[in-house]
Amino acid sequence: MGDPIQLKDEGNNHFQAGDIDKAIECYTNAIKVCNDKKVLAVIHRNRAACYLKKESYANAVSDASKAIDVDAADIKALYRRCQALEKLGKLDMAFKDVQRCATLEPKNKTFLETLRRLGAEIQAKLKTTFSIDSRVQNMFDILLDEEMEKDKKEKAANNLIVLSREDAGSERIFQNNGVPLLLNMIETGKPEMILAAVRTLSGMCTGHKARAMAIVNMVGVDKICSIMAIDNEEIALATCNLFQCINDSLTGADTRDYGKEASLVLDASKDLKTILLALLEMIANAKVSGYGRDQALNLLTKNVPRKDKKEKDHSRTLFTIDHGLKKILKVCGQVSELPDQLPMTENTQLIASVLLNKLHDDLKCDPERTNFKDICDEYIKSKIDPNNMDKTLHAINTISGLLQGPFDVGNALVGQQGIMEMMVALCSSEREVDQMVAVEALIHASTKMSRASFIITNGVSLLKDIYKKTKNEKIKIRALVGLCKLGSAGGDDYSLRQFAEGSTEKLAKQCRKWLCNPQIDTKTKKWAIEGLAYLTNDADVKDDFVEDEPAMKAMFELAKSRDKTILYAVACTLINCTNCYDKKEIIPELVQLAKFSKQHVPEQHPKDKKDFIERRVKRLLKAGVTSALAVMVKADNSILTDQTKEMLARVFLALSEDPKDRGIIVAQGGGKALIPLALEGTDVGKVKASHALAKIAAVSNPEIAFPGERMYEVVRPLVSLLHTDKDGAQNYEALRSLTNFAAFSEKLRTKIVREKAVPEIENHMFEENDKIRLAATECMCNLVTCKEVQDRYLEDGNDKLKLLVLLCGEDDEGLQIAAAGALAMLTAAQKKLCTKITVVTVQWLEILQRLCLHTNPRIQHRGLVIVYNMLNSDNNELAKKLIESEILEILTVIGKAEDNPKRQEPIDAARTCLIKAMDLGLIKPFSSTS
Repeated sequence: MGDPIQLKDEGNNHFQAGDIDKAIECYTNAIKVCNDKKVLAVIHRNRAACYLKKESYANAVSDASKAIDVDAADIKALYRRCQALEKLGKLDMAFKDVQRCATLEPKNKTFLETLRRLGAEIQAKLKTTFSIDSRVQNMFDILLDEEMEKDKKEKAANNLIVLSREDAGSERIFQNNGVPLLLNMIETGKPEMILAAVRTLSGMCTGHKARAMAIVNMVGVDKICSIMAIDNEEIALATCNLFQCINDSLTGADTRDYGKEASLVLDASKDLKTILLALLEMIANAKVSGYGRDQALNLLTKNVPRKDKKEKDHSRTLFTIDHGLKKILKVCGQVSELPDQLPMTENTQLIASVLLNKLHDDLKCDPERTNFKDICDEYIKSKIDPNNMDKTLHAINTISGLLQGPFDVGNALVGQQGIMEMMVALCSSEREVDQMVAVEALIHASTKMSRASFIITNGVSLLKDIYKKTKNEKIKIRALVGLCKLGSAGGDDYSLRQFAEGSTEKLAKQCRKWLCNPQIDTKTKKWAIEGLAYLTNDADVKDDFVEDEPAMKAMFELAKSRDKTILYAVACTLINCTNCYDKKEIIPELVQLAKFSKQHVPEQHPKDKKDFIERRVKRLLKAGVTSALAVMVKADNSILTDQTKEMLARVFLALSEDPKDRGIIVAQGGGKALIPLALEGTDVGKVKASHALAKIAAVSNPEIAFPGERMYEVVRPLVSLLHTDKDGAQNYEALRSLTNFAAFSEKLRTKIVREKAVPEIENHMFEENDKIRLAATECMCNLVTCKEVQDRYLEDGNDKLKLLVLLCGEDDEGLQIAAAGALAMLTAAQKKLCTKITVVTVQWLEILQRLCLHTNPRIQHRGLVIVYNMLNSDNNELAKKLIESEILEILTVIGKAEDNPKRQEPIDAARTCLIKAMDLGLIKPFSSTS
């Protein structure tokens, strides 16, 4: 393998050159072949230095220790181990090592300074530890004292939660018998005590794998599940967060280096499997509250399917389907009007449908999808019983759940012989609950045009009969929604209207009436919005709806309510009203060809033209749509699906089209609401949200539109729009918004640079489109004060500086102002660039003269500042060349001009240049003889 000495020397050379990985490789190979203990100690010591550079501190400690084992007085190894131990937080051990170093070399300033610093840190840590220990004990004493005042208990609980969010605080709580004391708090049964205990446990489990595993085993998964099962929304949500913190810590959120202890804490698979099985058991357990069931379903939705389809392992999904699919279907099939049903909230069944959809989407191949469908088919067949109508209703409601989730599976089951006929037959049942469930199933089943046609043929008259005859408002509104959906089966195609002229308007009018009726409950009103979501495909209905301000406000209030199942229907209605769905480009030649071959050609409604859409947008903004959208965005991810997020992003983009409306959007919280939409969701949704953000950011004060740290979060979505795969409008808006941000503060400029925006902006400076090129140059002008950007212009082997000089010679005044401004700031900050300008292009002097002679005082001023920077660049040859050229005459003419407020800046700049030339001895002041 080679000579160990030679390999060591090679490693040393690589280390000196900064190639740490190669150095480690050489030292490792040397260790394998070295038999000399002393040489081996030196190699281990050197490799420890490499590991310090790589921030692999546990390995650095290990190698330094091996060197110290051979020579206890190896001062380099001792100090390197001290540095690594300090980084690992083992201050007392680090202190001992540096103390030994200081004993060996008592005059070494580095050792003495480290000794003093570590000593101070240990004292501070001890002080804090004792302080925290006493505070922790004091908090538990207050919380568990039955006679203590309520406000003191609340303060102690909040302090405990805050303390648990810091690693040192969490560790002290854990070490001071905190977990049993927290369990005592839970056993009191008081909601405020349970909440404080659960939130403290969440803090203790966050980002610490070992501690999270210990807590899971001390508290027990069943115990945590029993807490989440309590009929209290806050407690269920807090316990869900605890489970999420545990899951994150056990699956990779903990980045600590455990060294030799790693083998003790790494295998969390057993705990994760136990948690998964416990959650699956919860969802179909009758003793679990509706809130607890919702959170169990939410946890499964978030953690079971793969977040990235590129990951190969989807065993958690397959395990969940095998052990829990029937339990999820049971939740979907619950009919709250029947006896002995599972406790549920208004959101439970939709969350279950979303989970089914995510599990189905996560499957990789046809056999897996067939197995999923077979389990569903078997479950539904087991529930259909002609002699037991309640069981049959359960089966039909399960199909409704599947149609709202993995539609293809539900659609296949509806297509089976007898299912659709059974739905139609149930519509004519005497029991109101039968009618309600059947009508809902028909509504969900008629999504596909083929199904809608079947129901139009077989079910419309039935739905009309139910609508006219029933006195139950809940059934009446569902029958109406069924008619609405069938009436809109042709989408926005004006030529494919299913019902007679005016019928859809009448249906929509009834929906609006229900929506505004204060006597009707939220669940029933939800169906009115469902109806409008379908009917607003018709432009006449859209126009009528936006004219009805009370109906719009009623919908927005419902969107802000606790029932989040309404979000999708509200989003659909807004999408239709703003026409912000994707439209295929209509090519006239193909239309003529289609007509000639007697093919169907979609027709646009006259009220779907641009001026009508703009009017509708104004009406929506006036009614307060932005504040409703801002609330909708905050909904839980299990309800606010990626598809719904995309729809909301499309609506925001449509609303922000007119610059005059962007102030209203910001004032109602639209800027803040767009940030999560731009960071999470479908690729299309993220782009649409980013584009809306760019429109707002281009014309708004960042501090007002995105207060606090939010303005820094906006930068990444804006930079993503600069990529070449985005269209020109998106590139342009992103550049304008980044220009605005870059003018605001140095911190924002640094953030833009760190998000790797500069190379993209440089590319757009070469753009043929005049607007994009100008926007990119203006953006660069605002960024050149950053040292990182200046360094890019100092680099050799590129045309960055040449491009900037040439842009100064363009005819577009805006472009000249931006390019010359950038050059003026660059040459002021980096004197080397003054000389580099003369090398990059032979036209530099001609372009500079044109700038100095320009009629626009802003351009002229920038040109003269560049001249001054060149004179001040410590390059005498360059200064001499400038003064020997026509620049001197230009400076003299401008400098001699009378003071003029409109042109004062260039006049003053020219005079400053002349004074500098005199200081350099290149010109002399004129004096007359006596």
